[in-house]
Amino acid sequence: MTDAKPMLFDADYWQNALEVERELRERAPVHTAYARYGLPVWVISRYADARAALADPRLAKDAEQLRERMLDKLSPRGVAEIPEMVGRDMLNADPPDHTRLRKLLARDFTSRRVENLRPRVRELIDDLLRDLPRDEPVDLIDRFAFPLPITVICELMGVPEADRGPLRGWTGALMDPQSEEQPRIASREMAEYFTGLIEDKRAAPADDLLSALTIASDDGDRLSAGELLSTAFLLIVAGHETTVNLIGNGTRALLQEPQRWAALGAQPDQVPGAVEELLRFDGPLRTSTRRFTTEPVTIGDVTIPAGEIVLINITSANRDAARFERPDELELERGQTGHLTFGYGIHHCLGAPLARLEGAEAFAALTSRFPDARLAVPDDELRRGTSTLMNGFRELPLLLG
Repeated sequence: MTDAKPMLFDADYWQNALEVERELRERAPVHTAYARYGLPVWVISRYADARAALADPRLAKDAEQLRERMLDKLSPRGVAEIPEMVGRDMLNADPPDHTRLRKLLARDFTSRRVENLRPRVRELIDDLLRDLPRDEPVDLIDRFAFPLPITVICELMGVPEADRGPLRGWTGALMDPQSEEQPRIASREMAEYFTGLIEDKRAAPADDLLSALTIASDDGDRLSAGELLSTAFLLIVAGHETTVNLIGNGTRALLQEPQRWAALGAQPDQVPGAVEELLRFDGPLRTSTRRFTTEPVTIGDVTIPAGEIVLINITSANRDAARFERPDELELERGQTGHLTFGYGIHHCLGAPLARLEGAEAFAALTSRFPDARLAVPDDELRRGTSTLMNGFRELPLLLG
C-alpha cells in the first residue's frame, strides 16, 4: 500500500538513500513522492515490480504528452521553472516512433563498432592517468571519470575538441542543477550550439555519428530536425553521465576494502564481471526517466490512476533481497545477474556495451597502476549529487599512493 505521507527527494534522502529505500521496499513498495519543482510522482521500488514496469506499454514516455501532464500537476511557479527540453529522441518516445529512431541509431552502435573503440579508449586512459599526482589528493571525477567518456562520445559524434569545454557545465546544469535557472539556460545554449554544429555537418559531412544522422535526415530516412537535435542532446548526456558515475561510484565501493581494490588489479580477467556487480551495487542511475500512466495500473495492492507520473527506482530494485542474495554486500564474483541499471524491455540502453567497455578498461588500469590508492577524505564527507535521475558523487578525492 502507499505510504500516508509522501516521500521528499530532499537532502536527507540523498545522503541516506539506501536506508530510505530499504524501508520503502518493505513498507510501501509503490509510494508517492515529490520530485524537483514539487512534481508529484509515484515511485516503484521492488525488483519484480520495477522490471515489469520498465516493459509495460501502459507506462508511456511520449515527451509532449508527458510535459502536458507535468504542467497540469505543478504550481504556476513550478511551471515557469521547467526548462523547454526538446525530448524528441528515442528515450522519450513510444512505438512506432521509438522503433524508427532506435533503428537509425542501432546501425552505429553495433558490438563490432564498439569493440573497435577499445584501442582508442586505452590510449585516452593512458594519457589521463600518466600525469596524475601520487603524493597529493586528486579528484578522480574531474581528472579522469569525466574526461574519459566525454572525449569518447564527442569523438564518436564529431564534436570539435575546441568546443567541448562548455559541455560539462551544460550537462551538469541539466542533471544536477544548483539553481532554478540553470536547466533552462543550459538547454537553450546546448540547443543553439548543436543547431549550428548540425548545419556544419550538413555543409561538410565527416566520418562521425552526427554527420551520419544528418545525412539520414536529408535522405528522407524519417528523422525530423527536432528529432535530430534531441538525439544529439541524448547522445551527449547519456553517452557520458552514466560512465562518469560508474567509475566514481565503483571506485568508492572498491576502496571500502582496499585489499579488494589491489586484488582486482592483480586479476584483470575478473574486471568485466566486477563491473557488472558494481553496476548493481551502486549504479549510475537513481531512477528511470519519467513515464506516465495511460490507464489505471495495478501493482500489488496499489492502483496508480491514469495520467500519473511514474519513476522506477533502479538503485532500490538492484538492492532487493527478493532478487539478490545478500544485496547489500559487494560480491565481485556475482557477475552479471540481471541488474536493471541499463533498463529492461524496448528502452534497454543502446549504449550499454560502450559503458561496459569504458568501465572495464578504466578499472583495469586504475587498480593495476595504483594498487595503494585510498580515499583522501573520510567516506562520510563524500557528497552525492541531488539529481533524481543520476546517482553519483560530485567529487571523489583520492590519494593514489
